[in-house]
Amino acid sequence: MLSHISATTLTRTASSSVSLFSLSFLFSLSSSSFLRRRNRLHSPPATSCFPPLACASRARLSSSMDAADKDSTMTSTTIESVTDGLRNQSLDSDGDGVRVKKQLEDLNWDHSFVRELPGDPRIDIIPRQVLHACYSRVSPSVEVENPQLVAWSESVAELLDLDPKEFERPDFPLFLSGASPLVGGLPYAQCYGGHQFGMWAGQLGDGRAITLGEILNSKSERWELQLKGAGKTPYSRFADGLAVLRSSIREFLCSEAMHFLGIPTTRALSLVMTGKYVTRDMFYDGNPKEEPGAIVCRVAQSFLRFGSYQIHAARGKEDLDIVRTLADYTIRHHFPHIENMSKSESLSFSIGEEEHSVVDLTSNKYAGVYVRNLCLYVVKQGCGGLISINDACVLFMVSKCSVCLRIAWSVEVAERTASLVARWQGVGFTHGVLNTDNMSVLGLTIDYGPFGFLDAFDPSYTPNTTDLPGRRYCFANQPDIGLWNIAQFTSTLSSAQLINDKEANYAMERYGNKFMDEYQAIMTRKLGLPKYNKPLISKLLNNMAVDKVDYTRFFRSLSNVKTDESISDDALLKPLKAVLLDIGKERREAWTSWVKSYIEELSSSGVSDEQRKAEMDSVNPKYILRNYLCQSAIDAAELGDFEEVRRLLKVMERPYDEQPDMEKYARLPPAWAYRPGVCMLSCSS
Repeated sequence: MLSHISATTLTRTASSSVSLFSLSFLFSLSSSSFLRRRNRLHSPPATSCFPPLACASRARLSSSMDAADKDSTMTSTTIESVTDGLRNQSLDSDGDGVRVKKQLEDLNWDHSFVRELPGDPRIDIIPRQVLHACYSRVSPSVEVENPQLVAWSESVAELLDLDPKEFERPDFPLFLSGASPLVGGLPYAQCYGGHQFGMWAGQLGDGRAITLGEILNSKSERWELQLKGAGKTPYSRFADGLAVLRSSIREFLCSEAMHFLGIPTTRALSLVMTGKYVTRDMFYDGNPKEEPGAIVCRVAQSFLRFGSYQIHAARGKEDLDIVRTLADYTIRHHFPHIENMSKSESLSFSIGEEEHSVVDLTSNKYAGVYVRNLCLYVVKQGCGGLISINDACVLFMVSKCSVCLRIAWSVEVAERTASLVARWQGVGFTHGVLNTDNMSVLGLTIDYGPFGFLDAFDPSYTPNTTDLPGRRYCFANQPDIGLWNIAQFTSTLSSAQLINDKEANYAMERYGNKFMDEYQAIMTRKLGLPKYNKPLISKLLNNMAVDKVDYTRFFRSLSNVKTDESISDDALLKPLKAVLLDIGKERREAWTSWVKSYIEELSSSGVSDEQRKAEMDSVNPKYILRNYLCQSAIDAAELGDFEEVRRLLKVMERPYDEQPDMEKYARLPPAWAYRPGVCMLSCSS
């Protein structure tokens, strides 16, 4: 069922090598084996294992009232005076409700993170351990010399109500490089830790990213603006706090490309070249060189990561209250549906006859399920279980009723993460560095380093040279790693006594179920099938791996297959001719056999070839941000020509459209694309 999961266990450490899994296992892994492996992630006593909800014997609804204290304390009179004034600004729109486009000076700032969370009392940027604080106040310190605007995103400007004419301002590069402060901003760097390659790394933090503040747009949406490469912070350790044009172009383009692919991601407003040079040893091989410096203005509703909570839990009892404070802040601002659920309704259920086996899922907002709407359904199932309807979760326990529920925080984080990883697998995206400090608590793709999209289908593909020995973060391992990271996140909440072992295990169970549901649905749509067909999909992926078929081009070409069962064997593979390259007689027979099975399955759907093609093309992109395309844009930009970056952005904004004039961007990678530094990258940026 999970055709992209490796045979290695998630409990491996960074020192353990990841064995290359057999394809037969890779493509036949069942949901039950996935869940068994999931249960090994946490290590609570065996008696506290959380059984599947399908085994629940009875449910009960009970009334409960739960008061929530939403009072927050200002961290300083300076912050109070700034934020009070900013909160009084109006979220402008004209009388018809149309957004009023703003200048940079008119943006509606709000600084909830700084206002409501404990901060570092020191204001210097000396590298150090920052204790008992979620952030450090720090201003951008990058040096610039005639900074230039390389590229920008008008769709992100629209999120912020920013007038696109602002990009034409001669001083725009000064503001978005951090050289000139934005009126109303209150910059800081976030404190967090994380597991890197399976090992706890301690304090990490924003070593070169500085958040300018939060913008509230006319829809009351909160957007955080962050400059990556803006200078040193207390978290920079021995680094310079800067970024180079090469990595900045990649992050800018991929942030936007992923959004237009329909995958949750941080966004990018602008890319500015500083006019200064930065020294980087790209491959850590003792050959550093000077590269143009650059800064990306990243935009997200929040840049909170799993590691934002881990660091405080790791520091012991004195900082555990910060975990709770930060969790409450996150729920209040980024999961308001949980905060706003009616406290007068709750649900609990029994998993056994003993009194201690009753689990109350709604008394705990960090773990349980909140009743959003109480709806009655008549269902035939009597044993109980969980099913998903859109973004809600329906829990049915007895044969005569069910309850529409909104899963609460830890479970929702797990499900958002599972959904994100499933979407990565669907488009062939490999993140490359799935450390817990690179995992967004909002379920966003975050921190674009040595990422890569699959060219030839290879489940063991990793774009990260640092990851080559063990391939921990290779394409096939991403679902496992997502679950491993969720285990670390729920362990953090458990250590702060926000959830218990049963609730932590339940969150991980939901990750497994959500991933399988989403992945199956994605693959079904990619093939245009009437229903999920595991043997057919498993055989397809096996064939693709054997013949190293280009992942993106194959699925795009597959929509050209007709359901005419009278087509001769010689003509069956004609629609796939451009992607089945250099295959011999034996492999041709294997593909012919698969296409016959595929056509037979399609014929049962009753959908016309034209309709199916339109539906498949809407989920199988023609254009993806291949590494060689990035490299071409980088090479031109380093010579002062930014047009290729801008043109590539426009292509990636319409990945599912044909765009006849842009066919060259859909071509297979040229031979030079496989040289070091193009398809294989290190973390140096």
